[in-house]
Amino acid sequence: MASATAPGGPRRRVAVTGTGVVSAAGIGTEAFWAGLNGPAPEGLREIPDFDPAPYYANPKEIRRADRFEQFATAAAVQAVEQAGLPGGDPVRNGVIIGTGIGGLITIEEQTIVRYEKGPRRVSPFLIPMVMGNAPAAAVSMRHGFQGPCETVVTACAAGTHSVANAARLISSGRCDAVLAGSTEAAMTVTGVAGFTNMTAMSSTLTSRPFDRDRDGFVMGEGAGVLMLEEWESAQERGATILAEVLGGASTADAHHITAPSPGGAGAIACMELALAEAGLTPDQIVHVNAHGTSTPLNDAAEAEAIAKVFGANRPAVTSVKGVLGHALGAAGSIEAVAVVLSMQHALIPPTVGYENPDPEMADIDIVRDTARAWTPGYTISNSFGFGGHNGCVVFGPA
Repeated sequence: MASATAPGGPRRRVAVTGTGVVSAAGIGTEAFWAGLNGPAPEGLREIPDFDPAPYYANPKEIRRADRFEQFATAAAVQAVEQAGLPGGDPVRNGVIIGTGIGGLITIEEQTIVRYEKGPRRVSPFLIPMVMGNAPAAAVSMRHGFQGPCETVVTACAAGTHSVANAARLISSGRCDAVLAGSTEAAMTVTGVAGFTNMTAMSSTLTSRPFDRDRDGFVMGEGAGVLMLEEWESAQERGATILAEVLGGASTADAHHITAPSPGGAGAIACMELALAEAGLTPDQIVHVNAHGTSTPLNDAAEAEAIAKVFGANRPAVTSVKGVLGHALGAAGSIEAVAVVLSMQHALIPPTVGYENPDPEMADIDIVRDTARAWTPGYTISNSFGFGGHNGCVVFGPA
């Protein structure tokens, strides 16, 4: 393994060597990529065919894991299978797995048990199943990573923040490898009702990112995990480098619990800071993986922010939430996997559901109808969450 860089020394390069994904578009990167380039499913973006058994040693472990932990475990296993284990000092290998909501399925189920059968019937595994850090803990134990093991909870920006924070652990010299991503499984009766009643969800359950007729997001679920490694260490052990993480940023709107700041001010600052950390200028970005949730205010604010940051450069903009729905805290890491696959396939997936251009968004170049061929280049991926949390991460091709 490469030796650690002293604080204040040169930044180390961060390679992506493995990816794993569980999503409504498909489980595993091959099925996921095919799904991103296919039609949108109808209704809520659930994952009805997910089977956790191949990713666990025995059924007992599955019963003691909430669905959001199962998703993360599966995605991490896939990433490790592709990358191989990095080896080295386990204290220099870390895990960051974010979430927006945590174990809502178990909370709802056990609340009903307590109400109907009394407190003594509540599962003794309730707390370890619902705690937000359960997936990170499970992944670290499964793979023997003994370094930083952390959880980011920043609503819909959690996945992007997790990847950016993990990259900094490597670039700063603290870690040589980090499994980074996020997970969400909040599609309970109460969870769906909460988003519906706050009018965040589409009344027709149709996701139309950036479309003139968009009326809210469609709820999704899933997980995405990336194996990040110090570049030279990955090369030395013969790992295949899929992409590079160049930088990231995090800002707060400090404006409203759900609405974005006017004019996308927080998003603008976040993109500019991410570019600065990556050592890039706006004219070098050729692709923006947009947050693009299909809500009126958020899409408008993001489109305005993209136009202000990139101007006449007009990078290709896409939102994959037309297919995936909005997987909340898992969205950013699932979309990070999509960016890596876009580079591998030299195709940018279309913004499924985008049919009627919004005249107020004429200044951005939205990929529509079919995938667009491209020469993979510098890409920024955006995530903006409730509470005014903004996250951006910048990727480069391998």
